[in-house]
This record gives sequence, C-alpha cells and structure tokens, in this order.
Amino acid sequence: MRIGTSLTEHPGPDALTYLRDEIQRAADDGFASAWLSNIFGLDALTALAVAGSQVQGIELGTAVVPTYPRHPAVLAQQALTTATAVGGRLTLGIGLSHKIVIDDMYGYSFDRPARHMREYLSVLLPLLDGEPVSFVGETLRAGIGLSTPRPGRVPVVLAALAPQMLRLAGQRADGTVLWMTGPATVRDYVVPAITAAATATGRTSPRVICILPVCVTDDTDAARARADTVLTIYGQLPSYRAMLDREGAQGPGDVTIAGDEAAVAAQLGALEAAGVTDFVAADLDARGQHRTRALLTSLLR
Repeated sequence: MRIGTSLTEHPGPDALTYLRDEIQRAADDGFASAWLSNIFGLDALTALAVAGSQVQGIELGTAVVPTYPRHPAVLAQQALTTATAVGGRLTLGIGLSHKIVIDDMYGYSFDRPARHMREYLSVLLPLLDGEPVSFVGETLRAGIGLSTPRPGRVPVVLAALAPQMLRLAGQRADGTVLWMTGPATVRDYVVPAITAAATATGRTSPRVICILPVCVTDDTDAARARADTVLTIYGQLPSYRAMLDREGAQGPGDVTIAGDEAAVAAQLGALEAAGVTDFVAADLDARGQHRTRALLTSLLR
C-alpha cells in the first residue's frame, strides 16, 4: 500500500508558496503522493501546476475536482496543461460533489448524477488521450479536439461511493478515491464492486485510494471527538452518511485513524488487508502533527 498525504490550503497571498513548501516536504519525507482538494478556495489544478512544477518526483493528485461547473473539454484542457507543468505526474480525481453545492450554490441540476458522469467521461477520457470527440448526450454534447501538449497519459480516478459510480470507476476510470469510508466498507463493498466491474471489461486492477484523518495520540477518545466536531458536515452529506452507515459508524470520529503508534499502524494494516492500494493521510490536529508525521514517515522506509 502506497502512502500519500493530503495538502493543506493556507489563506492569504502566500498560499501557493505554502503549498509548494508542503509538497516539497512531502517529497523529501518520501511520501508517494500529495493530494489537493478543490472546494471554495484555491483551484486545485491551477495550484498544482504552479506549486507542483517547482517540486520533483512526487505524484500530484486532485481529490477532487467537481465535474458540473466545467465542461469536460475545458477540464481536459486544464488537466493536460497541469500535467505538462508537472512533468506528467498528475492524477486527475473528479467527482459529482453534492446536491447542496451543485444545485443550491451553482444552480445546476443534480438530477441523475450517474448519467451525468457517464456522459462526462465519454468526452473527457478521449480528449485526455489526444482523440477528438463527437458526442451528443442527454446532459451535454461536444464536437471538439484539443491541441494541448500531452506529457503522457493522465490517469483519472472517480470519487465513487454509490453502486453505479463504483461500476463506472471500474469500467472506465483508473480507480476510485474515497473519503469517510472505513475498512469494513472498503473490504466488503468498495473493493468487490469496483474489481468486478474492472474485470468484466478486461481492465487491470483499479486503484482504491482511501483518504482518512489520522492522529497519533495517547487520548484516542479526544481525537475521535475532535474529528466529530471538526468534520461534522461529512456526517451529514448523504453520500458520506451512507458510507458511515455501512460501516456502522455514528460519525467521522469512528472512521478516524487514531491511537498510539502501534494502534495506528494496525489500523493502516487493516486498510491494506481490505484492498486499499493508496492510503492518503489527512492531518486531524496540528497539535499532534509531529508525532503523526513521524509514524507515517517511518512506515515509508
């Protein structure tokens, strides 16, 4: 199991400098990958193009870019440009986001999201591979080719939690990127579903990228309680709530990787045994960051 780290967005005009330094630190520590979210702050692809181009040797990923606000041809163009800037080290993570964001904030219809993603991939993937597209669907259409440089293939992973999305991830993408998904759910639901879909279409084993908060601490209960407080929204959004319910978890604290060094190492081992190919650590608490980082880097050697 490869181990990566989530990147933290810093506010203010020096945000990209902080991001570059954080990527450099991750590379220096030996992490396999570094992942940036795309919510309401920095544009993840632009930020990775700028900051990631100054750091060598580490995979850079988005977790994730919402599809609805960008036509797939526009996203393909931007992703290829970012991949060129970082020397072909980009993995493009994309997702549907949530109804509260897409419908209520952006004003797009969130109707039949799986159909939207199927059609989106029908345009995005060929363009990333350098092929022109002529496509007419129910939710979008495109007749376009791109001349954007291609430094190599750009892998695409989907934020896939529902059954139809997991099938899509296995059939057409390079894997899935997960959040708020515990080891039993990965083992019993995610891995069987995505592997079966990939096998049925003759594809290689898909990546299962699992992002979870981590805290090495002697006060596990306090760490889990803090996760429940800081990450409350993720226990309420329907897609994540469904994963927590599958796990039998009351809230985000129950799927947080927490405990002393031996306990956290054992929990990471359980994720690997469940079929996780890439674990991405999200720091839960800056107060315990040094100890958490020390354990993670020790596992890289």
